[in-house]
Amino acid sequence: MKGSSRLLTIVAAIITLGTAAYAQVEQPSQISFQGTGLVTKSADGNGSTYNTTKSGGFLLGYSYQLNSWAGVEGNYGYTRNTQNFSGASSAALQANVHEVTGSFVAHLPSRVHGVRPYALAGGGALVFDPTTKYFVSGSQSQTRGAFVYGAGVNFDLVRNFGIRAEYRGLVYKAPDFTVGNLNLDKFTHLAQPSVGFFFKL
Repeated sequence: MKGSSRLLTIVAAIITLGTAAYAQVEQPSQISFQGTGLVTKSADGNGSTYNTTKSGGFLLGYSYQLNSWAGVEGNYGYTRNTQNFSGASSAALQANVHEVTGSFVAHLPSRVHGVRPYALAGGGALVFDPTTKYFVSGSQSQTRGAFVYGAGVNFDLVRNFGIRAEYRGLVYKAPDFTVGNLNLDKFTHLAQPSVGFFFKL
């Protein structure tokens, strides 16, 4: 009986806290669409240099605000660029790059009505899928794990709609497309500024 009473007490407490947290946020769900710019830092390793062409893309997101200060977010992004290798091994591959990430979002206090700054950190994956342009023999689609961090601001224009400006940074190991002599074994950094709009649900 004591065990059952404790379990019921814990469950009741969780439900109460969850309800209170939900009550603090009138519209906890939000979807976003952003246009992005992508700039990758060069990386050097094994006698070769890796860099990519600058490109544009898009970022789709869904976020859920757990309470007044904490939330979670999932994103899918896409771009197409050319991955360049020079030095001991030289090659160029055009690739479709898919970004899938999940993040914890910390909502920061603001004294300006309708301005909602936030910071985020999380992880995910980048999928590099080579096209037939500049094809390198033996190259294949490759997935790299990534750490993501960033910050941004939501500007509420009306009750359910607004503008979002954001900066995201992703850290990941440079791809080699499973081609041994393109393996730098080095990490690189992708800068991803973006701007777009959001809808509250």
